[in-house]
Amino acid sequence: MNPDDPLLKILACPLDKGALHLLTPEDILYNPRLRRRYPIIDGIPQLLPSSGEQVEGDEHERLLKRIEGAEQSEQSTGEGAETELS
Repeated sequence: MNPDDPLLKILACPLDKGALHLLTPEDILYNPRLRRRYPIIDGIPQLLPSSGEQVEGDEHERLLKRIEGAEQSEQSTGEGAETELS
């Protein structure tokens, strides 16, 4: 899945219905509010609640830094490897 995929505009977290962040190259969708990540397998987001994995401590901080870095990059260049979804 790539950041330009039109499907990304309609995807939301199955638990809180909030925005997700696409993180590449891991191919995951991440919800920092609930600290849950959802895999993307063969280009298909796995968004059943049971498909999500809880992310703890250091991994959560690492993912947050990637999201923040991508948002800063998007603001300065208009592009980025991570995209917030709503």
